[in-house]
Amino acid sequence: MEQLKMESYRTDKTLEEHGEAEGLIKEIHGVHPMDYLLRTERLPHIWCPGCGLGTAMTCLLNALVKAELDLDKVCVVSGIGCTGRVPGYVRLDSFHTTHGRAIPFATGLKLANPELQVVVISGDGDLVTIGGNHFIHAARRNMDITVICVNNFNYGMTGGQAGATTPIGGYTTTTPYGNYEYPFNVSALAAASGAVYVARWTVLHARRLERSIVEALLKPGFSLVEVISPCPTGFGRRHRQREGIDTLRYYREHGVIRHGTDPRETDIALGGAIIEGKFVDIEKPTFLEQHARMLEHIAGK
Repeated sequence: MEQLKMESYRTDKTLEEHGEAEGLIKEIHGVHPMDYLLRTERLPHIWCPGCGLGTAMTCLLNALVKAELDLDKVCVVSGIGCTGRVPGYVRLDSFHTTHGRAIPFATGLKLANPELQVVVISGDGDLVTIGGNHFIHAARRNMDITVICVNNFNYGMTGGQAGATTPIGGYTTTTPYGNYEYPFNVSALAAASGAVYVARWTVLHARRLERSIVEALLKPGFSLVEVISPCPTGFGRRHRQREGIDTLRYYREHGVIRHGTDPRETDIALGGAIIEGKFVDIEKPTFLEQHARMLEHIAGK
């Protein structure tokens, strides 16, 4: 029964029943406001201290509630990586899929059941490095899915290797003298491929990030929210940001909000400005709407 006195927010029924029987119910902490959206039996999470994924996940869950969606029709999909663990922590229908294949799984879900609200949340390595081909074609087709790309500029889970978003000069385990490959600009890539909604925020701007996720969830078509997030273990410590708070200070000093900026002008360079805001918000028929119109056209011949 000593476990009941541990400082924990887990309050499953078994714990409460035993605690009440032993007169220890007061020792158990109350329910966290998000407990009903979390698989608390899988917590604590695996993320490193200072990682921004807790903030990103919180913003997503708050946005799902504020968007007033039917949570029974929400599916959360991810690939492999640190961000890929998010679906395992949310108490929703969720899929932890293979590396680089989150968007094809999400596409299949949407096509099989168009009533579903399909959300992809994964990292830059999974979505635009290994999964880059799927990313651009889902945007081109304007699949009605919401994609949240957590960009920490490296492969955090597998040892801090360089990826497709690592800035020029960035130090990683595979670029010890600095990265010399030209990186992708995730927001510009989405916009150029046909996304109808594109926004970018750092996790420091949590409230703005949350509002953008709400807008993305309610936007018909392929919507992208890029989340710039600290990775103190993999990327930060190699750039004099050994703790998450160091990276948040960097975001405060370098973050510049410019709504409506051409995404092509939002490249991220080491020591340069991080342009944030809502860059794209347009209307365009979704893939399924185009498909339905074609069927009507064929039937009318």
